Order: sequence, then C-alpha cells, then structure tokens
Amino acid sequence: MTRRHLLTCVLAVTALTGVLGARGVDTYGKGVALKESVSVAELYAAPDKFAGKTIRIDGVVSQVCEEMGCWIAIAAADNKDLVVRFKVDEDQKIVFPLTARGKKASAEGVFEKIAADDKEGHEAAGEQTASASAKAAAFGKAYQVKATGAVVY
Repeated sequence: MTRRHLLTCVLAVTALTGVLGARGVDTYGKGVALKESVSVAELYAAPDKFAGKTIRIDGVVSQVCEEMGCWIAIAAADNKDLVVRFKVDEDQKIVFPLTARGKKASAEGVFEKIAADDKEGHEAAGEQTASASAKAAAFGKAYQVKATGAVVY
C-alpha cells in the first residue's frame, strides 16, 4: 500500500466518522456487526427458528428500562405493535439512555426463549409488557434477545 493510498484511506475514515458523529449516532456495547437483519414480523411468525442464533433487528426504540437502562424495546418500523426486547447482562455494562426512545436503532444479540429460572428476564418482561399490545406482551413474556450491542441514530 502506498503512502498516498494509506493517507486517502485515513482521510476517508476520518470524514465518515465526522459525518456519523454529526448525525448523532450512538454505539452501545459491541455495536452492530451483522449486515442482514431479521424483520420483527418474521421473528414473531417463527420464533423457534431463531432460538439460540445471533440476530439483528432494525426499527424504532419504543421503550427503555427506566430504572437502570438495562433493556430497550425495538418496534417494527411498519407495525408499532410488534416489539422485541433487548436485555443486557449485568457484566456487559451497557446502559441505554431514556433519550433513545423514539429514535431509529439497530441492535443485535442472541435470541432466546426466557427460561423459567431467569429472574431478570421475567422482571424485564413485566416492565416492558405492562404497556404493550396483547400480542407484544405475550411475545415479550416468552422471548427476548440477550443484547451484545446496538446503534441508535
């Protein structure tokens, strides 16, 4: 790689970083690495197909944990009644701000059925589903994504 080519690459990355920063892009945890996303409707239609897999969801942040920022709920852009909760493990040190509510987001993590002994999962489900539609509440009590990262913009 020539110096000129290297300098061009560095300038391009710097410019892109500046543009993204100006737009207010906030990254949490590991951010988002997957290129392809799963639609929320597809997830609702066949949740067991995705169990144990790392997935990415794109949509709008509909709710944020008000106590500790330990979860966000992302609604489908085309159907606000379809919502997926991304729950953070305590050791990941991700805190989602309340200001994320209403903003577009991409988030990823491992999709899972909430185990009977997952106290934190059930607690988060209770908080998130209290004001959700019946369909989203039923889904949220059974499934969640263990978040590894997100991008809010």
